Amino acid sequence: MTKTRFEKLQDAIKAYGAAAFENLMRCKGLGDAVVSGFPDYIGCEKGCVKAVPPVGAFDPRKDYGDAAFSYSQREVIVLEPIHFAIALTIENSEDSGALWLRTSIAVEVTGDSFDIFVADRPMIRVPLDYKGKLKPVFEAIYKEFMRIFKVELLEFNDKRFETGIGFLPKK
Repeated sequence: MTKTRFEKLQDAIKAYGAAAFENLMRCKGLGDAVVSGFPDYIGCEKGCVKAVPPVGAFDPRKDYGDAAFSYSQREVIVLEPIHFAIALTIENSEDSGALWLRTSIAVEVTGDSFDIFVADRPMIRVPLDYKGKLKPVFEAIYKEFMRIFKVELLEFNDKRFETGIGFLPKK
């Protein structure tokens, strides 16, 4: 029996839904592996690294679970990259304070691999069987955190900003 056009559309929707769910589950698994493996890569305690939402306000001490991933904000699962962020908290060696940094990560399944973007860095391709193969992702995250510090220091030390423009508090 030949299927109607409507039945063919139903089949297409079913295949799309299965692919969207597979993408979500695989990307979530990879995200969890990145968050749990990054502390060992940089040599810090596990509690210093958390998965957090990629945009908006957040608390770097909070365990967000699924809420750290972009799909948690959607009512419908769609076939799209999954976004999350890593927050790294670094205690200050000179006082009791701490500094935190956040960088966003986008992941999607393409064929037999993941396409991964750390902030604005070039794409990293990792096989679907990623166990033991996440070093390029960890290195990109580390380099992004280092870039953040270097840019801030360059701006701080830029002499052009000393006399350019500024604001004074009212007396």
